[in-house]
Amino acid sequence: QVQLVESGGGLAQPGGSLRLSCAASGRSWNGFFMAWFRQAPGKEREFLGYFSWSSGKPYYVDSVNGRFTISRDDIKDTVYLQMNSLTPEDTARYYCAASPIASMLTQNYNYWGQGTLVTVSS
Repeated sequence: QVQLVESGGGLAQPGGSLRLSCAASGRSWNGFFMAWFRQAPGKEREFLGYFSWSSGKPYYVDSVNGRFTISRDDIKDTVYLQMNSLTPEDTARYYCAASPIASMLTQNYNYWGQGTLVTVSS
């Protein structure tokens, strides 16, 4: 059974950091792009970036480039999202997803986790 399971969400203070994890299981992820999205209340799901499982190269949208970092532990089959300099605008449910193509579009992602909630507040 293919599963993506996120963890690591919680409450962070403005200016703080959090690291989210996405444990991927049930298949080989070679050739897949592992992405992070987020969805704030009342807003559409937003693409943040992806990590190529094969090449190890990440891609980020401009709004998070320099603050967020996606990485991988290929022994644990886990993808991470390191988030720094958090602001209240980063409050959202964060999802990891997997696609066989490099894409910013939710419809191209075959596999999704259930999400983990991040709240940034003082």
